[in-house]
Amino acid sequence: MPSLDHFAKTKLAALEAVHLRRSLVETARHDGLWVTRGQRRLLSFSCNDYLNLTHHPRVKAAAVAAVETYGAGAGASRLVSGNHPLYAELEARLAALKGTEAACVFGSGYLANAGIVPVLVGEGDLLLVDALSHACLWAGARLSRATVSTFRHNDVAHAAELLAAQRGAHRHALIVTDRVFSMDGDLAPLAELSALAHAHDAWLMSDDAHGLAVVPGGNPADIQMGTLSKALGSYGGYVCASRPVIDLIATRARTLIYSTGLPPASVAAALAALAVIADAPALAARPLAKAQRFARALDLAPAQSPIVPLVLGDAAAALAASQRLEREGFLVAAIRPPTVPPGTARLRFAFTAGHPDAEIARLMRVVQESILA
Repeated sequence: MPSLDHFAKTKLAALEAVHLRRSLVETARHDGLWVTRGQRRLLSFSCNDYLNLTHHPRVKAAAVAAVETYGAGAGASRLVSGNHPLYAELEARLAALKGTEAACVFGSGYLANAGIVPVLVGEGDLLLVDALSHACLWAGARLSRATVSTFRHNDVAHAAELLAAQRGAHRHALIVTDRVFSMDGDLAPLAELSALAHAHDAWLMSDDAHGLAVVPGGNPADIQMGTLSKALGSYGGYVCASRPVIDLIATRARTLIYSTGLPPASVAAALAALAVIADAPALAARPLAKAQRFARALDLAPAQSPIVPLVLGDAAAALAASQRLEREGFLVAAIRPPTVPPGTARLRFAFTAGHPDAEIARLMRVVQESILA
């Protein structure tokens, strides 16, 4: 063990020296907005609970009722005995919401992408990936053993060049991208990518983890992946597509076959969250509206989603800015490499429906006076 400990300590020291070591900080969330960290009460702008549904009474009640009826866990893989009755209802609701024939729920968004991509492409196939795609799409890409080409972020012309040059040498081709990029908050040009894919007999897959319910507009992707853990306030991942594609994924995705199914409480909570959203359509518009107002006030790029980045460049500068905001009562995480490219460390502001306008105004003033000044 001494050599292993030495290896770990050396790696940690190297990360510490460049301000890239990470640590887990106990954070108690109280109501979807306020948290306690280090005995301090902070207003969180670092949570993806965009509609504050993690603490909604209907969502919590549904989770409790599911535990009472079906127990705390699924007990096995969904293909063995873990496919409890709530799954069918959730998958039907998700497919209807996304306008597809069918859906399949996974244990997490990461598991979904890591499992879906290798089902669709493999050795002898071509995979085009947006340079800023989420880490789980890259994990799926590497597991697929397909030929992987990276196109510049949101650059349809570059994707077209790569596809034209390489498509003929490969059996199948798949383009994958986030719909909402989680660290930049911008949107992929899905309509253009879809047209490009279909012109070359290729397929398009989008990761809509951060867009479900809170970013308007359609999604023309052939395969639409998303999560239950952000706007829906629960936990898990899903994919929506045609019935044959979903049937193939359900029988071949290793991250579904070899993982225990989601606990009944998570599935029931997601179902309840979908019902809340359907009953209160104005709720879903609030996070984006608040993000847009914040970005305008600070003269940042127009917000396209509830995510607003403030790029500071240096990791140490981002950490210092995060600490200044914490002293003012705000939790805004510093995002550093490798989550973002080197030289683009940033503060990432995530807006939710329930953020008080007065507190957003105070946050604006603090950012202007202590970070942008």
